[in-house]
Amino acid sequence: NLLFFFFFRERERERERVLAGRSPPSGPIYAVAPRHFSLNLSHSLGAFSNSCPLSAHCCSSIELASSPLSPRRNRAKNRELREHRKMTAMKYVVVTGGVVSGLGKGVTASSIGVVLKSCGLRVTTIKIDPYLNTDAGTMSPFEHGEVFVLDDGGEVDLDLGNYERFLDIKLTRDNNITTGKIYQAVINKERRGDYLGKTVQVVPHITDEIQDWIERVAMNPVDGKEGPPDVCVIELGGTIGDKIFSPNNDSGILDAGDIESMPFIEALGQFSYRVGSGNFCLVHVSLVPVLNVVGEQKTKPTQHSVRGLRGLGLAPDVLACRSTKPLEENVKAKLSQFCHVPMSNIVNLHDVTNIWHIPLLLRDQKAHEAILKVLDLQYVGKVLREPKLAEWTNRTTKFDSLKTPVKIAMVGKYTGLSDSYLSVLKALLHASVFMERKLVVEWVPSCDLEDSAAKETPESHEKAWKLLKGADGILVPGGFGDRGVQGKILAAKYARENNVPYLGICLGMQIAVIEFASSVMKLRGANSTEFDPATTSPCVIFMPEGSKTHMGATMRLGSRRTYFQVHGCKSAKLYGNAHYVDERHRHRYEVNPEMVPDFEKAGLSFVGKDESGSRMEIIELPSHKFFIGAQFHPEFKSRPGKPSPLFLGLIAAASGQLEHLLRSRNLVNPNSTKAYTNGKVSSKLKLYPNGHLKNPLNSLVNGYYANGNGIPI
Repeated sequence: NLLFFFFFRERERERERVLAGRSPPSGPIYAVAPRHFSLNLSHSLGAFSNSCPLSAHCCSSIELASSPLSPRRNRAKNRELREHRKMTAMKYVVVTGGVVSGLGKGVTASSIGVVLKSCGLRVTTIKIDPYLNTDAGTMSPFEHGEVFVLDDGGEVDLDLGNYERFLDIKLTRDNNITTGKIYQAVINKERRGDYLGKTVQVVPHITDEIQDWIERVAMNPVDGKEGPPDVCVIELGGTIGDKIFSPNNDSGILDAGDIESMPFIEALGQFSYRVGSGNFCLVHVSLVPVLNVVGEQKTKPTQHSVRGLRGLGLAPDVLACRSTKPLEENVKAKLSQFCHVPMSNIVNLHDVTNIWHIPLLLRDQKAHEAILKVLDLQYVGKVLREPKLAEWTNRTTKFDSLKTPVKIAMVGKYTGLSDSYLSVLKALLHASVFMERKLVVEWVPSCDLEDSAAKETPESHEKAWKLLKGADGILVPGGFGDRGVQGKILAAKYARENNVPYLGICLGMQIAVIEFASSVMKLRGANSTEFDPATTSPCVIFMPEGSKTHMGATMRLGSRRTYFQVHGCKSAKLYGNAHYVDERHRHRYEVNPEMVPDFEKAGLSFVGKDESGSRMEIIELPSHKFFIGAQFHPEFKSRPGKPSPLFLGLIAAASGQLEHLLRSRNLVNPNSTKAYTNGKVSSKLKLYPNGHLKNPLNSLVNGYYANGNGIPI
């Protein structure tokens, strides 16, 4: 009792906050111990049970009850409370990776979420990136791939795009934790005096901030429904337990992988105790390589990785083994023996034709049963949870069976790394599967299209133009900087003059405007002030609200509303004749509004504008088969069963199905003044052998949330 007394005195501040109503009670008033021993400790025991990281274990002998009861009735009540807490507590699935980077932790985490969601659970996700950047906004695509943009303007890791596409959810910037964000939050607290003069250290202050952040964000609904989710899937970036060699130890030693991951690993170790058993499941993704000389699947790298993980205070509940071919049974048995993981909890994620197969691999190997067993979520009442993935299976099978190709030329300057345009690729894939066409992407480096390349690298120049001219459609994605801009302008000119379907996104729209001003309007020196600040014909200008001194989070970011200006234009029809649409933006420059009247007189139509009418959002050439540019990024909201309308239009135009697609959408509601909002859309488009539609399509007006937010793969 004396020990309790001193502990509660240390927690006096927390107790006072509870009693004053500034924070909710952390536990009931009465505490009853087993047998005939009773304590009345006000709110203090509740404060203790939530403050002590080992409370789920060392306080298991003290059960909380709502009132003093007889010992027998109290034991029954406490059993009910324990069962209730077990079912209502937030569950956490942590996905880590070992041996090497690039194993596919993001896809694995997304696929686990898909399987759990198909079991009837509500799922949210968090991505932990150990780098010091506050966000991914200032990173080069060559460093970490594309920068994915969320509705709230968050510039985040591309894995959050995988989460949104797989799970059909809408995340926020807080769902992406970085070392920079954590340290910034701790330093801000220290400056405010929140730590009361204490020495601020990595442990406990940084690790506590990480745990608090996870608990806070995990409670936010991301699926458009009220109330907290059931399960939070957390992906820890980097690798754990690499085998390294030093000059003094040629036998090899184990380290923690990426050194910046250490605070997060420590925090997750503490967090597993904080939330208690039954609420925390660790899935470790590792590599089982095959040496060509031996031809045998090797388990030693995974053994070392798991040993390193255990040395850091984390023990895997499930092993997800990456390999080129399915694992042999004796290999599984060996992994089970040396990694201390049951064979039923070892799943094999071997190479597949497309990533949509991964959730099906998890289901087929009963991975959901292993995870749900660890989380005490196996049953709904007395009914066993089983994943329902019929729609997902049909889409995957359809994808593998596509035969008729459609070629799209992707003209950009980051073509050497496909992850730089990951969301664009996924949006093209969604649209091509919807239109029952096999997507073929022709990567065209924009620099190789320029006249200077004809002299410097004639072979590359000839190859680039051959790919461009052989494509069924041309897409110019977003980008920054002047490298390769002339090549993009030439691509837009070729598409305009030869009636080739063209879609320009962000910079791709600005490129189309510059090309039109130069070639059609004959404006000498037509350019963007981004590339030529002294241009005499500034078709594209810096936005007045932007910052020229700070680069991070200073662009026009996040979901913005675009109003259609021309009834019956192709863009409006593709969006189901909606009056307006909400799409995500990421840009510093815009079309010069003072030049818009001249552009329209020359035949370029600005069919979409913002609420003020002064910011241009969508352009079209009415006389062209399909020539559309969008200042926003429609790829960020494309989903497997709900493709982005503009990408759908590009694929339809490139495959000769545009007129029938537009007619089917126009039949839905030609006089609609509604937004592009929530509902369902058919992913099955039935075609006659000649490519004509058998049945009218349901409009994608029904494909998105009421605030215009859709969701992709």
